[in-house]
Amino acid sequence: MTARDSGPRVVAIGGGHGLANTLRALRHYAGDITAVVSVADDGGSSGRLREALGIPAPGDLRKCLVALGQPDSLWARAFEHRFVGGELEGHAMGNLVIAGLAAASGDFVQGLDEAGRLLQAEGRVLPATTTPVVLRAEVAHGEIEGQVAVSAAGRIAHVSLVPPDAEPPPDVLHALKVADQIVIGPGSLFTSVLAALAVPGISQALAETSAQKVYVCNLRPQLPETAGYDVAAHVEALVAHGVDPDVVLYDADALPTGIFDQRSVAADLADPNGFGHEPGRLATALSHLLG
Repeated sequence: MTARDSGPRVVAIGGGHGLANTLRALRHYAGDITAVVSVADDGGSSGRLREALGIPAPGDLRKCLVALGQPDSLWARAFEHRFVGGELEGHAMGNLVIAGLAAASGDFVQGLDEAGRLLQAEGRVLPATTTPVVLRAEVAHGEIEGQVAVSAAGRIAHVSLVPPDAEPPPDVLHALKVADQIVIGPGSLFTSVLAALAVPGISQALAETSAQKVYVCNLRPQLPETAGYDVAAHVEALVAHGVDPDVVLYDADALPTGIFDQRSVAADLADPNGFGHEPGRLATALSHLLG
């Protein structure tokens, strides 16, 4: 793991491809980068390793390590390689490496740090909690559990974790305490972003930090999870879960804006195909927010 000599200390919170794009943006201007990653995934390779080994889901952690690693290196390509056929069918090699390093070291965070060294990551990747957790959601017809089931539910009122007292690693709390800027999202609102923020210690640390808290809104709805949502609905969901951003950063050509109280900044954030945030544009917008 490496850090630059100068630049702001920035923490990014979330999961999936959205958080990976944020980390690529942070590499343009941040001096110290920490990713705090949701580990509630229970599908695919991550779900199988969770069930077999009793570890936090490694998939989103792997994506973030690769995003901070040396681009197109052999290790980066290897971490993203998925096996075809046999007992390893569908597993990403990076998931297996993370699981193996965690087992060999006896400490999940240490295993991630060693994986970061392999990839020469410019920053640190930490799990939102080292406790294997299950995502629970309140929906119109009651409660459901499991990230895969929640993502398919739609009309989600609130999410929480089981067990409810899962704690973040101490290094997560320290990074939030000393940060200059905390970037939340983009990503699946309930199953990635709020799945990380649902760890009680994280939401409490966000309430106490003096860092600038920026929510980067998604470019389009994720169906059915956020069907019909405008920017204001995203912000309302954050506030309902105890997270009040200082600034909401959004692309005016993407979702409708709606009305909300927080400071808002519109910027050209989308990549040419309009499906994701372009890291260079996102970096420019985020760095300008710090003045």
